[in-house]
Amino acid sequence: MTEHGQNLRVLNELYTIITPSKREMFDRIAAERTRHMTVALENVYQEHNASAVLRSCDCFGIQELHVIEKDNAYKVQRDIALGAGRWVDMFTYDQEIAPEMQCIHALRDQGYRIIATSPHGDSPTIHELDISKPFALIFGTERRGISAEVQEAADELVRIPMYGFTESFNISVSVAIMLNVFRQRLEESGVQWKLDEFEQVKLKLEWCKRILNGGPMIEAEIRRRLLEKE
Repeated sequence: MTEHGQNLRVLNELYTIITPSKREMFDRIAAERTRHMTVALENVYQEHNASAVLRSCDCFGIQELHVIEKDNAYKVQRDIALGAGRWVDMFTYDQEIAPEMQCIHALRDQGYRIIATSPHGDSPTIHELDISKPFALIFGTERRGISAEVQEAADELVRIPMYGFTESFNISVSVAIMLNVFRQRLEESGVQWKLDEFEQVKLKLEWCKRILNGGPMIEAEIRRRLLEKE
């Protein structure tokens, strides 16, 4: 049996345990998830901003959030994140030297173009950036923006057009604006940006394990029983 076939059988078994409403929700939401674009945060230190970004990722269907911890640990405020941490996969980069490069190398290995966000310069706007290939948006700190190291290592910069005296948005607002625009552009494009069936099944398996007490053990037992039947 193929890996996908086995995963599908395990998922069907798990679906007999969870409620019909959860099954409907998982099927509907997984079909709208993407890894075509992802988000990375560099050294964000305000908990409410970090939590709001996590929530925005979930709301716009972004399955992965990458966190660069150079001087500040990423902390989530539950009342702001509203449980988004259960559904979005988070990856932390905190090696002692150059965690930002650790993150960038990991993203490049997965095939992402590195797009650093900056309000300055003549870089493409969010309406002009090429979205045909997978891309990772890196956002900087609330005060200084992206670091010089990230800006130098990035493949491109992108900016939000602004028309007032203030030169930048709050980071959580910037993330929400960009994700909204890029999501809409992807919806209107011919790009295959959503998770395929194989990826959706794996994701729904993971979600089932997260909501069930002893979820990993239950999954392991189901796989054992299915293997015995073969």
